[in-house]
Amino acid sequence: MPALSPDSPAPNSPAPDSPAHQILRDVFGYGAFRAGQEEIVATLLAGTHALVVMPTGSGKSLCFQIPALVQGGLTVVVSPLVALMEDQVAALKLAGVAADTINSSRSYEVNAATWRRSAAGEVRLLYLAPERLMTERMVDALHRLPVTLIAIDEAHCISRWGPSFRPEYEALSRLGALFPETPIAALTATADAATRNDIADKLFDGKGRTFVTGFDRPNIRLAVEVRRDAKRQLLEFVGARSGQCGIVYCLTRKKTDETAAFLAANGIRALPYHAGMDKADRNRNQDLFMTEPGVVMVATIAFGMGIDKPDVRYVFHANLPGTMEAYYQELGRAGRDGAPADAHMLYGLDDIRQRRVFIEQEENDTAHKLREHKRLDALIAYCEVPECRRRTVLAYFGETAEPCGNCDVCLDPPAVVDGTEQGQMVLSAVARTGQRFGAAHVIDVLRGADTEKIRSTGHDRLATHGVGHEVDKDTWRSIVRQLVAVGHLRLDIAGHGGLSLTESGRALMRGETTFRYRRDTARPKAKARPKAGAAAGGDLELSQGDGELFASLKALRLGLAEERGVPAFVIFPDRALMDMARRRPRNEAEFADVHGVGKAKLRDFAAPFLELIAVAAEDAAGKDDPGTAL
Repeated sequence: MPALSPDSPAPNSPAPDSPAHQILRDVFGYGAFRAGQEEIVATLLAGTHALVVMPTGSGKSLCFQIPALVQGGLTVVVSPLVALMEDQVAALKLAGVAADTINSSRSYEVNAATWRRSAAGEVRLLYLAPERLMTERMVDALHRLPVTLIAIDEAHCISRWGPSFRPEYEALSRLGALFPETPIAALTATADAATRNDIADKLFDGKGRTFVTGFDRPNIRLAVEVRRDAKRQLLEFVGARSGQCGIVYCLTRKKTDETAAFLAANGIRALPYHAGMDKADRNRNQDLFMTEPGVVMVATIAFGMGIDKPDVRYVFHANLPGTMEAYYQELGRAGRDGAPADAHMLYGLDDIRQRRVFIEQEENDTAHKLREHKRLDALIAYCEVPECRRRTVLAYFGETAEPCGNCDVCLDPPAVVDGTEQGQMVLSAVARTGQRFGAAHVIDVLRGADTEKIRSTGHDRLATHGVGHEVDKDTWRSIVRQLVAVGHLRLDIAGHGGLSLTESGRALMRGETTFRYRRDTARPKAKARPKAGAAAGGDLELSQGDGELFASLKALRLGLAEERGVPAFVIFPDRALMDMARRRPRNEAEFADVHGVGKAKLRDFAAPFLELIAVAAEDAAGKDDPGTAL
């Protein structure tokens, strides 16, 4: 439900024959607005600011692109990534929209020519990075132009309450004062209530409307697994989904390269993607991922923004993400076609320490770091939760839900047992060893191990030495991890993962509270989702014949993209090619009815695609009537 401030009455939605609907059909080739889009468009056209929180892939960009084209004048779009700007501009140009960008990857001459066209009224949408927009020279120049709308993508970056604060974004808070008559659209895929309020306060003084669409993605099965043998766990998961398209997220560039090589050596068609690669190699791997079936992209978080691929069947996190917001955004790249998909995560105590280190190394104030630690706490709690995971995710974003029946906890509920005594043993061992040793040493003390480290520290003479010898190491690791997760133990992130007691931990030691933990048992291997249609790349509704045509259409799209030097998905998204494969249009009039075909793409691409479809029809007719070949 959209949240509405009291001083902003809801405008009427555009009529079916309105300019907004006409642009939706003629420019973008869509027959109807998606949920939420129409009211947001009407709000901006009425001159009212709007904060839009929509899940990845739900069509946020159209919410400001259509008002930009209806109103005329110049719309300034703020985007944080050069690659994302370039892709969005390329896609708009192919749709016949006068869009362009001025950014650091282009030469001075190219940027100067773009500005001259913008000043002459030849550009409708101009994409800029925040640091370029907020220079005194650019602001003065824009004041001389009819700026009718300002759109800010990834708007959560403006908020110090958010998980991805960027100092250069904070300067955007001056836009309301600098352009008081211009509506501002702030767009993001994930923002909790505190972040939403902060964005609205900074950008438009709390005035305007806030739209939050539902966060639930019920087709995605959620699962978290403790890391034991990471390579084996990854290979079992990916191998069980052979031939399906997926994304594997890794924490570092080095691990990305190593993981892609490991999967490739085991017969998986896996490709790496990270910011340290040559741009041409990144683009080639991205095009293969977008075009060919069964490709697995192993990537850092550099991959995913702006990628609209509907048939990603799984997202596998090899490491703990930084926040619940990041996790939700990344898993949301799976199952955009609505078909069943999986989000699977591995994590361990080392992940928690590393994430704490990252937070402390950031150049931010103490209050911001504290908020980031709390955000990480929420994600750790999600990993250890003994009840429905989906309820936990949705509760974080302020929504309620019944148990989903489609997460590992619902499908295989863990045993939750009283661990007060075991917890007290751990806490006692941590206290008696000086609150400076890591989990491995503490567990060795509990199990009565005879190691050089234990002898040299005299820890073999402690009363806690050997008190937990009957409990295996894996169980102790789980108990320690859960004591950290619920806040009874603190990790020394500045050192080497040393454990120390918190106030709640001391209360547990004194017997003033209890501790329950979930037993980590070996779960049965998750069954792979059934393959979703031969050659269809995951779309359940394509027949074998349609799937073969779909593959040919993808190959044609790739060739056209390479000729133009753009990513394949900006020619047509997969959904448009699937629609072509089903409809098999025979002429331009029928081609115009395909999802995503506007006037410009009808003009520029109808001929080659219609020719390919006609050849496929002739081949199919020949197979049905062998006599025609005689």
